[in-house]
Amino acid sequence: MKRNVAVLMGGWSAEREVSLVSGAAVANGLNAAGYSVTSIDVQRDMGALLTRLYPKPDAVFNALHGRYGEDGCVQGLLNILDIPYSHSGLLASALAMDKPAAKALFAAAGITVAEHVIASRDDLAGGVSFEAPYVIKPLNEGSSVGVTIIGAGETYSADTESWPYGDKVMVEKFIAGRELTVAVMGDKALGVTEITTQRGFYDYDAKYAEGGSQHRLPAEIPAPVEAEAMRISTLAHQELGCRGVSRADIRFDGKDLYILEVNTQPGMTPTSLVPEQAAHAGIPFPELVGWMVENAACD
Repeated sequence: MKRNVAVLMGGWSAEREVSLVSGAAVANGLNAAGYSVTSIDVQRDMGALLTRLYPKPDAVFNALHGRYGEDGCVQGLLNILDIPYSHSGLLASALAMDKPAAKALFAAAGITVAEHVIASRDDLAGGVSFEAPYVIKPLNEGSSVGVTIIGAGETYSADTESWPYGDKVMVEKFIAGRELTVAVMGDKALGVTEITTQRGFYDYDAKYAEGGSQHRLPAEIPAPVEAEAMRISTLAHQELGCRGVSRADIRFDGKDLYILEVNTQPGMTPTSLVPEQAAHAGIPFPELVGWMVENAACD
């Protein structure tokens, strides 16, 4: 008998459109793998979601991205309903989405992170303690939403219209160098990809627009650097308490590797990095999403 899987997608975060694309790809992959699939476009109506989840599916594939879907909120609901779900649990999801908390955890484990301060929106207009260039980031958004690089001689005024991400801002030292990423499946790193883009950095459009970035897999880096990138990505996955699949974003300045963040629900779109690394490791997409369903769990 086919296992019944509900694919949650959409949501109402800034990453809604990307989640819809991820969810559609996942649904197609699970159908190809032999599962019975129900796709659910999640709206801000929990009563409607509960109705769609009855009768209970055997598992949920959580293809939501961003706030409320990736930060522990939906995970908590699924824990209450006792429906196994893909990816990380409530605590790991919340920690990974909270950039200051995640970086503190990484640093305590001996992983190098970029220096940062937490500032108010008003502080930005008066200048910050870092020399430019530096990076400003929301404390709890994904997919580079809101990320801006401030160059020499530039300032940034974060009013409520240009900065709809809360009163606090992470100001991070810019790490010049190469952009690397590592997918971790279970407790095994799949490989190292180098990302290049003509957009200045790997922003939202570079991640999801066709032709917005170029991926080199495997990355052309020395073997010891490759091994260390895979080691720290796996360690970060474990320190957060992740399960299933995660993806670490890393900067390499030619000497040191800096973990920027870990994505607990990385994209599954046609341009996404995790399916690409899995395919390079000999794992076709239907097998990848099937594995994630078979390893679904509650906290």
